[in-house]
Amino acid sequence: MAQDERDASRDSASQDENLIKPLRLGLVPAPELPERVVCLVADNLPELLNRYTDDRHDWQVECVTDALIGAEDSTDDVVDQAESIKRDHGWDYVVCVTDLPLFRDGHLTLAEASEDLGVAIISQPALGISPLKRRLREAILQLVNEMHHGSADEDRERQQQHLERGQEAREQSGIRNRNSCELMGWGLSERLVPIQRVTPNDDNEKHVDVRFVSAAKWRGYAKLLGGMVRANRPWTILPAFRRIIAVAFATGAYGLIFPSLWKLSAAYEMYRFILLMIAAIAAMVIWLIIDHGLWEPRRYNGSNRLTGFYNLTTALTLMAGVVSYYAILFALFLFAVILFVPASLLESTVGQSISWLTFPALAWLAASVAIVAGALGSSLESDETIRSATYGYRQQLRQRKVKERQAEDKKKENQEKDE
Repeated sequence: MAQDERDASRDSASQDENLIKPLRLGLVPAPELPERVVCLVADNLPELLNRYTDDRHDWQVECVTDALIGAEDSTDDVVDQAESIKRDHGWDYVVCVTDLPLFRDGHLTLAEASEDLGVAIISQPALGISPLKRRLREAILQLVNEMHHGSADEDRERQQQHLERGQEAREQSGIRNRNSCELMGWGLSERLVPIQRVTPNDDNEKHVDVRFVSAAKWRGYAKLLGGMVRANRPWTILPAFRRIIAVAFATGAYGLIFPSLWKLSAAYEMYRFILLMIAAIAAMVIWLIIDHGLWEPRRYNGSNRLTGFYNLTTALTLMAGVVSYYAILFALFLFAVILFVPASLLESTVGQSISWLTFPALAWLAASVAIVAGALGSSLESDETIRSATYGYRQQLRQRKVKERQAEDKKKENQEKDE
Protein backbone atom coordinates (compact mmCIF):
# COMPACT_ATOMS: atom_id res chain seq x y z
CA MET A 1 0.00 0.00 0.00
CA ALA A 2 2.82 2.39 0.89
CA GLN A 3 4.57 1.52 -2.36
CA ASP A 4 1.42 2.39 -4.35
CA GLU A 5 1.18 5.73 -2.57
CA ARG A 6 4.83 6.48 -3.40
CA ASP A 7 4.25 5.56 -7.07
CA ALA A 8 1.14 7.75 -7.20
CA SER A 9 3.08 10.58 -5.59
CA ARG A 10 5.85 10.27 -8.19
CA ASP A 11 3.30 10.21 -11.04
CA SER A 12 1.60 13.31 -9.63
CA ALA A 13 4.92 15.11 -9.29
CA SER A 14 5.83 14.14 -12.85
CA GLN A 15 2.52 15.51 -14.13
CA ASP A 16 3.01 18.76 -12.22
CA GLU A 17 6.51 19.06 -13.67
CA ASN A 18 5.15 18.58 -17.19
CA LEU A 19 2.50 21.23 -16.59
CA ILE A 20 5.03 23.87 -15.61
CA LYS A 21 7.73 22.86 -18.08
CA PRO A 22 8.98 26.09 -19.71
CA LEU A 23 8.82 26.33 -23.48
CA ARG A 24 11.49 28.31 -25.29
CA LEU A 25 10.70 30.37 -28.38
CA GLY A 26 13.52 31.77 -30.49
CA LEU A 27 13.06 34.82 -32.71
CA VAL A 28 15.62 35.13 -35.51
CA PRO A 29 15.22 38.42 -37.39
CA ALA A 30 17.28 39.69 -40.28
CA PRO A 31 19.43 42.75 -39.53
CA GLU A 32 18.08 46.33 -39.62
CA LEU A 33 14.28 46.86 -39.64
CA PRO A 34 13.18 43.28 -38.77
CA GLU A 35 15.60 43.25 -35.85
CA ARG A 36 14.28 46.55 -34.48
CA VAL A 37 10.61 45.58 -34.75
CA VAL A 38 11.18 42.12 -33.24
CA CYS A 39 12.93 43.71 -30.26
CA LEU A 40 9.85 45.89 -29.73
CA VAL A 41 7.42 42.96 -29.61
CA ALA A 42 9.62 40.42 -27.79
CA ASP A 43 9.23 41.82 -24.28
CA ASN A 44 5.53 41.10 -23.83
CA LEU A 45 5.43 37.93 -25.94
CA PRO A 46 5.83 35.51 -22.96
CA GLU A 47 2.66 36.86 -21.34
CA LEU A 48 0.77 36.86 -24.64
CA LEU A 49 1.87 33.30 -25.43
CA ASN A 50 0.65 32.21 -22.01
CA ARG A 51 -2.76 33.79 -22.63
CA TYR A 52 -3.12 33.15 -26.34
CA THR A 53 -1.35 29.83 -26.92
CA ASP A 54 -0.97 27.68 -23.79
CA ASP A 55 -1.26 28.71 -20.13
CA ARG A 56 0.09 25.38 -18.86
CA HIS A 57 3.66 26.44 -19.57
CA ASP A 58 5.96 29.29 -18.76
CA TRP A 59 7.22 30.82 -22.01
CA GLN A 60 10.73 32.11 -22.57
CA VAL A 61 11.56 34.26 -25.60
CA GLU A 62 15.06 34.86 -26.96
CA CYS A 63 16.22 36.94 -29.93
CA VAL A 64 19.21 36.17 -32.14
CA THR A 65 19.93 38.26 -35.24
CA ASP A 66 21.33 36.31 -38.18
CA ALA A 67 22.56 37.79 -41.46
CA LEU A 68 21.70 34.67 -43.47
CA ILE A 69 17.98 35.14 -42.73
CA GLY A 70 18.15 38.35 -44.76
CA ALA A 71 20.56 37.18 -47.42
CA GLU A 72 19.09 33.99 -48.87
CA ASP A 73 16.27 34.11 -51.42
CA SER A 74 15.60 30.38 -51.05
CA THR A 75 13.11 29.50 -48.31
CA ASP A 76 14.67 26.05 -47.93
CA ASP A 77 18.04 27.59 -47.06
CA VAL A 78 16.39 29.84 -44.48
CA VAL A 79 14.58 26.84 -42.95
CA ASP A 80 17.83 24.87 -42.73
CA GLN A 81 19.61 27.79 -41.08
CA ALA A 82 16.72 28.34 -38.65
CA GLU A 83 16.62 24.67 -37.71
CA SER A 84 20.36 24.75 -37.04
CA ILE A 85 20.05 27.83 -34.81
CA LYS A 86 17.10 26.25 -33.01
CA ARG A 87 19.09 23.09 -32.32
CA ASP A 88 22.15 25.01 -31.11
CA HIS A 89 20.12 27.06 -28.63
CA GLY A 90 17.85 24.26 -27.48
CA TRP A 91 14.66 26.09 -28.43
CA ASP A 92 11.29 24.39 -28.79
CA TYR A 93 10.14 26.69 -31.59
CA VAL A 94 11.77 29.30 -33.80
CA VAL A 95 10.24 32.09 -35.88
CA CYS A 96 12.41 33.76 -38.53
CA VAL A 97 11.60 37.27 -39.73
CA THR A 98 13.20 38.11 -43.08
CA ASP A 99 13.00 41.36 -45.04
CA LEU A 100 13.04 39.54 -48.40
CA PRO A 101 10.02 38.61 -50.54
CA LEU A 102 8.98 34.95 -50.39
CA PHE A 103 7.29 33.21 -53.32
CA ARG A 104 5.87 29.69 -53.31
CA ASP A 105 4.30 28.18 -56.44
CA GLY A 106 3.94 31.65 -57.92
CA HIS A 107 2.12 33.01 -54.84
CA LEU A 108 3.38 35.84 -52.68
CA THR A 109 3.86 34.26 -49.25
CA LEU A 110 3.47 36.18 -46.01
CA ALA A 111 4.34 33.35 -43.63
CA GLU A 112 4.59 29.58 -43.28
CA ALA A 113 5.16 27.10 -40.49
CA SER A 114 6.22 23.49 -39.94
CA GLU A 115 4.84 21.61 -36.95
CA ASP A 116 7.38 18.79 -37.31
CA LEU A 117 10.41 21.06 -37.46
CA GLY A 118 9.07 23.72 -35.11
CA VAL A 119 10.17 26.36 -37.61
CA ALA A 120 8.18 29.30 -38.98
CA ILE A 121 9.09 32.12 -41.40
CA ILE A 122 7.57 35.58 -41.79
CA SER A 123 8.26 37.94 -44.69
CA GLN A 124 8.26 41.38 -43.06
CA PRO A 125 7.75 43.46 -46.26
CA ALA A 126 4.73 41.35 -47.24
CA LEU A 127 3.00 42.62 -44.08
CA GLY A 128 2.92 46.11 -45.57
CA ILE A 129 3.97 49.49 -44.24
CA SER A 130 2.03 50.00 -41.01
CA PRO A 131 1.10 49.16 -38.28
CA LEU A 132 4.02 46.76 -38.58
CA LYS A 133 4.49 46.10 -34.86
CA ARG A 134 0.90 44.89 -34.32
CA ARG A 135 0.87 42.77 -37.48
CA LEU A 136 4.18 41.11 -36.67
CA ARG A 137 3.13 40.39 -33.07
CA GLU A 138 -0.13 38.74 -34.14
CA ALA A 139 1.60 36.79 -36.91
CA ILE A 140 4.17 35.40 -34.46
CA LEU A 141 1.44 34.37 -32.01
CA GLN A 142 -0.58 32.65 -34.73
CA LEU A 143 2.40 30.73 -36.14
CA VAL A 144 3.47 29.54 -32.68
CA ASN A 145 -0.13 28.47 -32.07
CA GLU A 146 -0.10 26.49 -35.33
CA MET A 147 3.18 24.76 -34.45
CA HIS A 148 2.21 24.08 -30.83
CA HIS A 149 -1.37 22.83 -31.29
CA GLY A 150 -1.38 21.68 -34.92
CA SER A 151 -2.78 22.97 -38.19
CA ALA A 152 -5.39 20.28 -38.88
CA ASP A 153 -9.06 21.29 -39.05
CA GLU A 154 -9.92 19.68 -35.71
CA ASP A 155 -6.94 21.41 -34.07
CA ARG A 156 -8.08 24.77 -35.38
CA GLU A 157 -11.66 24.16 -34.21
CA ARG A 158 -10.42 23.36 -30.72
CA GLN A 159 -8.30 26.50 -30.70
CA GLN A 160 -11.24 28.56 -31.92
CA GLN A 161 -13.16 27.51 -28.82
CA HIS A 162 -10.16 28.48 -26.71
CA LEU A 163 -10.08 31.91 -28.39
CA GLU A 164 -13.74 32.50 -27.69
CA ARG A 165 -13.33 31.58 -24.02
CA GLY A 166 -10.40 33.97 -23.66
CA GLN A 167 -11.93 36.83 -25.62
CA GLU A 168 -11.79 39.34 -22.77
CA ALA A 169 -8.13 38.65 -21.93
CA ARG A 170 -7.24 38.78 -25.63
CA GLU A 171 -8.87 42.18 -26.12
CA GLN A 172 -7.16 43.54 -23.01
CA SER A 173 -3.82 42.52 -24.53
CA GLY A 174 -4.60 44.35 -27.77
CA ILE A 175 -4.86 41.18 -29.88
CA ARG A 176 -7.37 41.77 -32.68
CA ASN A 177 -7.24 38.31 -34.23
CA ARG A 178 -10.51 36.49 -33.45
CA ASN A 179 -10.06 33.55 -35.80
CA SER A 180 -7.77 30.58 -35.15
CA CYS A 181 -7.28 30.13 -38.91
CA GLU A 182 -6.16 33.67 -39.71
CA LEU A 183 -2.67 35.10 -39.55
CA MET A 184 -3.78 38.38 -37.99
CA GLY A 185 -6.82 40.47 -37.24
CA TRP A 186 -8.46 42.13 -40.21
CA GLY A 187 -8.04 45.85 -40.77
CA LEU A 188 -8.37 48.01 -43.86
CA SER A 189 -5.18 46.58 -45.38
CA GLU A 190 -6.36 42.97 -44.95
CA ARG A 191 -9.71 43.82 -46.54
CA LEU A 192 -8.01 45.38 -49.56
CA VAL A 193 -5.45 42.58 -49.79
CA PRO A 194 -7.01 39.40 -48.31
CA ILE A 195 -4.78 36.72 -46.81
CA GLN A 196 -5.47 33.11 -47.78
CA ARG A 197 -4.65 30.15 -45.53
CA VAL A 198 -3.21 27.12 -47.38
CA THR A 199 -2.37 23.66 -46.03
CA PRO A 200 -0.11 22.05 -48.68
CA ASN A 201 -0.69 18.39 -49.53
CA ASP A 202 2.25 18.12 -51.92
CA ASP A 203 4.80 15.47 -50.95
CA ASN A 204 7.57 17.87 -51.95
CA GLU A 205 6.40 20.20 -49.17
CA LYS A 206 6.10 17.66 -46.40
CA HIS A 207 7.80 20.02 -43.96
CA VAL A 208 5.23 22.82 -44.47
CA ASP A 209 1.98 22.39 -42.56
CA VAL A 210 0.42 25.80 -43.13
CA ARG A 211 1.10 28.76 -45.37
CA PHE A 212 -0.45 32.22 -45.59
CA VAL A 213 -0.41 33.78 -49.06
CA SER A 214 -1.76 36.94 -50.66
CA ALA A 215 -5.10 36.26 -52.31
CA ALA A 216 -4.89 39.40 -54.50
CA LYS A 217 -1.86 39.24 -56.79
CA TRP A 218 -1.28 42.83 -57.90
CA ARG A 219 -2.58 44.46 -54.74
CA GLY A 220 -0.35 42.08 -52.81
CA TYR A 221 2.61 43.18 -54.92
CA ALA A 222 1.79 46.83 -54.20
CA LYS A 223 1.64 46.08 -50.46
CA LEU A 224 4.94 44.20 -50.72
CA LEU A 225 6.63 47.13 -52.47
CA GLY A 226 5.40 49.44 -49.73
CA GLY A 227 6.94 47.16 -47.11
CA MET A 228 10.21 46.91 -49.04
CA VAL A 229 10.45 50.69 -49.41
CA ARG A 230 9.89 51.06 -45.67
CA ALA A 231 12.62 48.48 -45.01
CA ASN A 232 14.88 50.65 -47.17
CA ARG A 233 14.21 53.59 -44.80
CA PRO A 234 14.00 56.35 -47.46
CA TRP A 235 14.21 59.04 -44.76
CA THR A 236 17.85 58.07 -44.18
CA ILE A 237 18.73 59.39 -47.65
CA LEU A 238 17.95 63.02 -46.73
CA PRO A 239 21.17 63.59 -44.75
CA ALA A 240 23.06 62.35 -47.80
CA PHE A 241 21.38 65.10 -49.87
CA ARG A 242 22.77 68.01 -47.85
CA ARG A 243 25.49 68.79 -50.41
CA ILE A 244 23.02 68.31 -53.24
CA ILE A 245 20.59 70.77 -51.62
CA ALA A 246 23.39 73.28 -51.10
CA VAL A 247 24.46 73.12 -54.77
CA ALA A 248 20.86 73.24 -56.03
CA PHE A 249 19.86 76.16 -53.81
CA ALA A 250 22.95 78.17 -54.75
CA THR A 251 22.22 77.60 -58.44
CA GLY A 252 18.54 78.45 -58.12
CA ALA A 253 19.21 81.55 -56.02
CA TYR A 254 21.61 82.81 -58.67
CA GLY A 255 18.95 82.19 -61.34
CA LEU A 256 16.43 84.30 -59.42
CA ILE A 257 18.54 87.36 -60.09
CA PHE A 258 17.66 87.29 -63.80
CA PRO A 259 14.20 88.51 -64.93
CA SER A 260 13.79 85.69 -67.48
CA LEU A 261 12.84 83.26 -64.70
CA TRP A 262 10.29 85.77 -63.39
CA LYS A 263 8.69 86.14 -66.83
CA LEU A 264 8.55 82.41 -67.38
CA SER A 265 6.82 81.81 -64.04
CA ALA A 266 4.19 84.43 -64.94
CA ALA A 267 3.65 82.97 -68.44
CA TYR A 268 3.46 79.28 -67.50
CA GLU A 269 0.13 77.55 -67.03
CA MET A 270 -0.44 75.00 -64.27
CA TYR A 271 0.15 71.93 -66.44
CA ARG A 272 3.62 73.22 -67.41
CA PHE A 273 4.64 73.55 -63.77
CA ILE A 274 3.46 69.99 -63.11
CA LEU A 275 5.17 68.51 -66.18
CA LEU A 276 8.42 70.33 -65.40
CA MET A 277 8.34 69.12 -61.79
CA ILE A 278 7.71 65.49 -62.83
CA ALA A 279 10.45 65.66 -65.48
CA ALA A 280 12.93 67.16 -63.01
CA ILE A 281 12.24 64.54 -60.32
CA ALA A 282 12.41 61.69 -62.85
CA ALA A 283 15.68 63.04 -64.26
CA MET A 284 17.16 63.26 -60.77
CA VAL A 285 16.19 59.66 -59.94
CA ILE A 286 17.52 58.33 -63.26
CA TRP A 287 20.77 60.25 -62.83
CA LEU A 288 21.29 58.86 -59.31
CA ILE A 289 20.71 55.31 -60.57
CA ILE A 290 23.10 55.68 -63.52
CA ASP A 291 25.79 57.72 -61.78
CA HIS A 292 26.06 55.41 -58.76
CA GLY A 293 25.36 52.11 -60.55
CA LEU A 294 22.19 51.28 -58.58
CA TRP A 295 20.44 49.21 -61.25
CA GLU A 296 20.88 45.59 -60.23
CA PRO A 297 21.48 43.03 -63.00
CA ARG A 298 19.83 39.64 -62.91
CA ARG A 299 23.09 37.78 -62.35
CA TYR A 300 23.11 38.66 -58.63
CA ASN A 301 20.12 36.44 -57.81
CA GLY A 302 19.13 34.72 -61.06
CA SER A 303 15.45 35.65 -60.74
CA ASN A 304 13.77 38.16 -63.03
CA ARG A 305 10.96 38.64 -60.55
CA LEU A 306 13.20 39.36 -57.56
CA THR A 307 15.48 41.58 -59.64
CA GLY A 308 12.45 43.53 -60.80
CA PHE A 309 11.22 44.00 -57.22
CA TYR A 310 14.66 45.10 -56.03
CA ASN A 311 15.08 47.64 -58.83
CA LEU A 312 11.54 48.98 -58.48
CA THR A 313 12.05 49.32 -54.72
CA THR A 314 15.29 51.22 -55.32
CA ALA A 315 13.55 53.60 -57.75
CA LEU A 316 10.63 54.20 -55.36
CA THR A 317 12.99 54.75 -52.42
CA LEU A 318 15.02 57.28 -54.37
CA MET A 319 11.83 58.94 -55.60
CA ALA A 320 10.59 59.35 -52.02
CA GLY A 321 13.92 60.90 -51.07
CA VAL A 322 14.01 63.20 -54.12
CA VAL A 323 10.41 64.36 -53.54
CA SER A 324 11.33 65.28 -49.96
CA TYR A 325 14.42 67.06 -51.25
CA TYR A 326 12.25 68.91 -53.80
CA ALA A 327 9.85 70.01 -51.04
CA ILE A 328 12.77 71.36 -48.99
CA LEU A 329 14.05 73.32 -52.01
CA PHE A 330 10.58 74.74 -52.68
CA ALA A 331 10.29 75.94 -49.08
CA LEU A 332 13.75 77.56 -49.23
CA PHE A 333 13.01 79.32 -52.53
CA LEU A 334 9.58 80.50 -51.34
CA PHE A 335 11.21 82.09 -48.31
CA ALA A 336 13.89 83.68 -50.49
CA VAL A 337 11.40 85.02 -53.05
CA ILE A 338 9.11 86.55 -50.43
CA LEU A 339 12.07 88.08 -48.60
CA PHE A 340 14.16 89.43 -51.48
CA VAL A 341 11.83 90.05 -54.45
CA PRO A 342 9.74 93.25 -54.12
CA ALA A 343 6.19 92.87 -55.39
CA SER A 344 6.33 96.16 -57.32
CA LEU A 345 9.53 95.16 -59.12
CA LEU A 346 8.14 91.73 -59.96
CA GLU A 347 4.94 93.30 -61.33
CA SER A 348 6.78 95.80 -63.51
CA THR A 349 9.15 93.09 -64.81
CA VAL A 350 6.45 90.61 -65.87
CA GLY A 351 4.27 93.44 -67.23
CA GLN A 352 1.04 92.30 -65.60
CA SER A 353 -0.73 92.42 -62.27
CA ILE A 354 0.36 89.79 -59.77
CA SER A 355 -1.44 87.90 -57.00
CA TRP A 356 -0.34 86.01 -53.92
CA LEU A 357 0.08 82.90 -56.14
CA THR A 358 2.83 84.59 -58.15
CA PHE A 359 5.47 84.10 -55.46
CA PRO A 360 4.83 80.32 -54.97
CA ALA A 361 4.83 79.94 -58.77
CA LEU A 362 8.27 81.55 -59.00
CA ALA A 363 9.59 79.37 -56.16
CA TRP A 364 8.09 76.29 -57.86
CA LEU A 365 9.85 77.05 -61.14
CA ALA A 366 13.13 77.78 -59.37
CA ALA A 367 12.95 74.45 -57.51
CA SER A 368 12.39 72.54 -60.77
CA VAL A 369 15.30 74.28 -62.48
CA ALA A 370 17.61 73.92 -59.49
CA ILE A 371 17.00 70.21 -59.07
CA VAL A 372 18.84 69.62 -62.35
CA ALA A 373 21.90 71.31 -60.86
CA GLY A 374 21.39 69.16 -57.78
CA ALA A 375 21.72 66.07 -59.94
CA LEU A 376 25.24 67.16 -60.81
CA GLY A 377 25.89 67.79 -57.12
CA SER A 378 24.91 64.20 -56.34
CA SER A 379 28.25 63.17 -57.83
CA LEU A 380 29.84 64.65 -54.71
CA GLU A 381 28.32 61.89 -52.56
CA SER A 382 30.03 58.54 -52.15
CA ASP A 383 28.62 55.46 -53.84
CA GLU A 384 28.33 53.78 -50.43
CA THR A 385 26.02 56.52 -49.12
CA ILE A 386 23.64 56.41 -52.07
CA ARG A 387 23.76 52.64 -52.51
CA SER A 388 22.47 52.13 -48.98
CA ALA A 389 19.07 52.94 -50.51
CA THR A 390 19.17 49.85 -52.73
CA TYR A 391 17.60 46.62 -51.60
CA GLY A 392 19.80 44.21 -53.50
CA TYR A 393 22.99 45.99 -52.46
CA ARG A 394 22.27 45.37 -48.77
CA GLN A 395 21.56 41.75 -49.59
CA GLN A 396 24.92 41.43 -51.36
CA LEU A 397 26.67 42.88 -48.30
CA ARG A 398 24.98 40.29 -46.09
CA GLN A 399 25.94 37.48 -48.44
CA ARG A 400 29.55 38.63 -48.29
CA LYS A 401 29.42 38.66 -44.48
CA VAL A 402 27.97 35.15 -44.47
CA LYS A 403 30.71 33.90 -46.81
CA GLU A 404 33.37 35.57 -44.68
CA ARG A 405 31.95 33.95 -41.56
CA GLN A 406 31.83 30.56 -43.26
CA ALA A 407 35.42 31.00 -44.41
CA GLU A 408 36.49 31.85 -40.86
CA ASP A 409 34.69 28.80 -39.47
CA LYS A 410 36.35 26.57 -42.05
CA LYS A 411 39.75 28.08 -41.23
CA LYS A 412 39.23 27.35 -37.53
CA GLU A 413 38.25 23.76 -38.32
CA ASN A 414 41.40 23.26 -40.39
CA GLN A 415 43.53 24.73 -37.61
CA GLU A 416 41.94 22.39 -35.06
CA LYS A 417 42.63 19.41 -37.34
CA ASP A 418 46.26 20.45 -37.76
CA GLU A 419 46.67 20.76 -34.00
